[in-house]
Amino acid sequence: MDPRVTPFTASVSDTDLDDLKQRLRNTRWPDPQPCEGWDQGIPQSYVQDLANYWATEYDWRKAEATLNQWPQCMVSLTVEDVDYDIYCIHRRAAKENAPALILTHGWPGSVFEFRKVIEALADPESHGGNAEDAYHVIVPALPGYGFSGKPTATGTSVERIADVWDAMMAALGYDRYFAQGGDWGSIVSCAIALRHADRCAGIHINMVLAPPDPDTLENPNEQELQALGALDHYSKWDSGYSKQQSTRPQTLGYGLADSPVGQLAWIAEKFWAWTDCERDGVKHPENAITRDEILDTVTLYWLTNSGASSARLYWESFNKPKLDPITIPVGASRFPKDIFLASERWARKRFGDLRYWSELEFGGHFAALEQPERFVEELRACYRLMR
Repeated sequence: MDPRVTPFTASVSDTDLDDLKQRLRNTRWPDPQPCEGWDQGIPQSYVQDLANYWATEYDWRKAEATLNQWPQCMVSLTVEDVDYDIYCIHRRAAKENAPALILTHGWPGSVFEFRKVIEALADPESHGGNAEDAYHVIVPALPGYGFSGKPTATGTSVERIADVWDAMMAALGYDRYFAQGGDWGSIVSCAIALRHADRCAGIHINMVLAPPDPDTLENPNEQELQALGALDHYSKWDSGYSKQQSTRPQTLGYGLADSPVGQLAWIAEKFWAWTDCERDGVKHPENAITRDEILDTVTLYWLTNSGASSARLYWESFNKPKLDPITIPVGASRFPKDIFLASERWARKRFGDLRYWSELEFGGHFAALEQPERFVEELRACYRLMR
């Protein structure tokens, strides 16, 4: 084993868990919203219900056990004179010569996002696939997220993370790999494709960032009208979090570090906004994922005090997107309730070797968590065209 790689076991103290429950019991609540539903944000009644469940019934030890079923490690690297400690799950395939696949989450996601797909990707014969579909699966936590270390200097941009990921893959013993992601994971995967095309064999993304093609705007197709509508909705109603995190993440961090209910509301609202969670005319996050799945991620942010450090990625990169053309093989899956949508015409303008394009009927921003079986099928179909 490379000396930069050390085994890791997820474990937090009972003291930290007791402190969390005490803080939940002592929450000072705001006035309830004066309107129905989610128009002014996550409703107080739902937050109180979640907070009570969090304090009295939720079991973090089950979440720890979920992580600890897989080998985990901390990878210590120095990139551009900055030290990084990167936590990752490293589930090797039984097939030694299987290719490597790095899965990158975003905000407010975590490594838990991939909990339902790791085994199917690493051991496909036990999950409806063929032996040649096996991958050595690497799931890292972004710098400043979860159990990864928090950068102590500025400069940890998407491009830097792409360099850290490439160095991490080398430390783990892989000189060639595939990359996949949604949200920031999509942007990091694209950055890897731009900066490390010599080692990255191809990428798959499930939040497709491809700018509108001016040639199509006078006569947009149905996909493009939907994409433009989603962008307009995001700008008007859904982007406040990104403005705060990209401009004043430290100011936000004081509240998130001190109030577990504040951290809960900040994250849980996005599971409502960004999942495909409308059933019979009712939109509710627990129509798409369970409350334990919501709280696993919220608790990870809380216990690692990652509210401010995770937000800083927005300060580093949100207002400086790089949408340069990518020439290595790319696959894209368009889930209909994602935040940002692109048309195939726009995607083909940016991705010169778009090997795989798929439009899904169901699913939202957290594709691997919401639609795990379909997510695995998408990756298998995509990477078969690249291997």
